[in-house]
Amino acid sequence: MSGPEISVHCPGKINWSLRILGKREDEFHELATVLQAIDLWDTLTIREADTLALTCDSPGIPVDETNLVIRAARALADRAGIGTPGAAIHLEKRIPAGGGLGGGSSDAAGALLGLARAWSLDPGPAELAEIAAELGSDVPFFLSGGTALCTGRGEQVEPLPFAGEVPLLLGFPPVSISTAQVYDRLSAYLTLPANGVNLSALRALKLPGNKDFGFAINDLEPVVFAGWPELRLFRDSLLEHGARHAMLSGSGSTVFGVFEDQDGMIRAGEKLSGLFRHWELFRTRTVAHGHHPDQGFPR
Repeated sequence: MSGPEISVHCPGKINWSLRILGKREDEFHELATVLQAIDLWDTLTIREADTLALTCDSPGIPVDETNLVIRAARALADRAGIGTPGAAIHLEKRIPAGGGLGGGSSDAAGALLGLARAWSLDPGPAELAEIAAELGSDVPFFLSGGTALCTGRGEQVEPLPFAGEVPLLLGFPPVSISTAQVYDRLSAYLTLPANGVNLSALRALKLPGNKDFGFAINDLEPVVFAGWPELRLFRDSLLEHGARHAMLSGSGSTVFGVFEDQDGMIRAGEKLSGLFRHWELFRTRTVAHGHHPDQGFPR
């Protein structure tokens, strides 16, 4: 690596819809989910170094080989034949961990994009997507961001037109939820479809002018709400305070509400911050893009 430091801004995501289609032979679940990038960002800063090292401003985030950023760096270096990769990577964490907002996956995608530039590599989109899929189900989506229908175990990404900017209020409770734990409980709550998942309807996402949220179903909600009933209470409170729609993102623990306008979202946030004092609330919006390199990005 040579030259100045590189910064990559890594967005979070919500799931507009998450349908579980069945259990695969590889023990993963077959999914159909519409992912949406949001205006809530982690930042990776990459500097020249002789060895590979990660630091983070959030003490609870591991910085060893278990972190997806390091795993992404190793995978990219292996693919490029770099025997001793070097980079000092700092992660500024703003997307809450364990919230179903994809922060770790987004950081991994950001590492692939930023390090490819830092190490003067030129992998094609197909090669990057292949590396990303090996790292985790959501990582390929974050290579492009925006809006996409993701199938398979989530790694098959079909970009969709951006449906427009939508104000969102996100609630993150004082508990994180293990995705593995949720999927372990899944069979007790869900009759796998045959429940008529219509991929054409998911592809026809037209949110701002269309108040019909009938497509917005998360098959994991019954599992999560049964185990963590406070999340259902927060969902219901969002609806009582003006949200057009409210639901769980991914396997949780974040619950989000969709609002008509910014003012309504702000008013709801003020009310709910008093009712759910131990929750962390985020005022945000949907965005049409994904990762942004270097300076000058409007944070």
